Amino acid sequence: MPQSHNNTPKPPPQPTAEDAAPYRTLASRTIWQSRWYALREDQVRFPDGSEGTYTVVEKDAAVYVVPLTADGQMVLLRNYRYTVDRWLWEVPAGGVQPGVEPEEMARRELREETGGQAERLQRVGSFYTMPGLGTEIIHVYVAYGVTLGEPDREPSEVMECHVVPLADALRMASKGEMGDGLSTLAILASMPYLQADSTATESIGDGTGQ
Repeated sequence: MPQSHNNTPKPPPQPTAEDAAPYRTLASRTIWQSRWYALREDQVRFPDGSEGTYTVVEKDAAVYVVPLTADGQMVLLRNYRYTVDRWLWEVPAGGVQPGVEPEEMARRELREETGGQAERLQRVGSFYTMPGLGTEIIHVYVAYGVTLGEPDREPSEVMECHVVPLADALRMASKGEMGDGLSTLAILASMPYLQADSTATESIGDGTGQ
């Protein structure tokens, strides 16, 4: 079984000297800001020598937690998203607060959104979510031995907590039924770490999942 790591997650590898950044930033300014994200406008010089404007969404890192109960089921949230006016299937997630390690933030989000406590966490990896226009990076964890309790959600969080058989959760993710892309990524990236019985994972691989 993979062992838990306490080291701070790192972003994906940076380019080597041979892959030096082909853009040059000439000027930069923040044109709008809220408590959740900001818009930055850069004047840049492109590789061909021409110049232009690049608008960047600056957004703090986030954590995504794939929770497994002691009997190997997955905890999912059915979450109403106002921006798209849809109910989506998601895993617990949230922004990393300044000064808080991602692993601790993962435990907080699990507790706040599901009332869950985990015996241990396993880091899966880190991924940029929108590299074409923004800076956000997410850190994905599997939470093992989760026991559920009373959540402590924000007023804007309208969600239901469901305990789903692992094979069903994997099927939903692999067949695009979650609705939320980052939760789907988190589940699929976590598959090597899931305490699944062979029938649960094999049914996804051979297309026989029900």
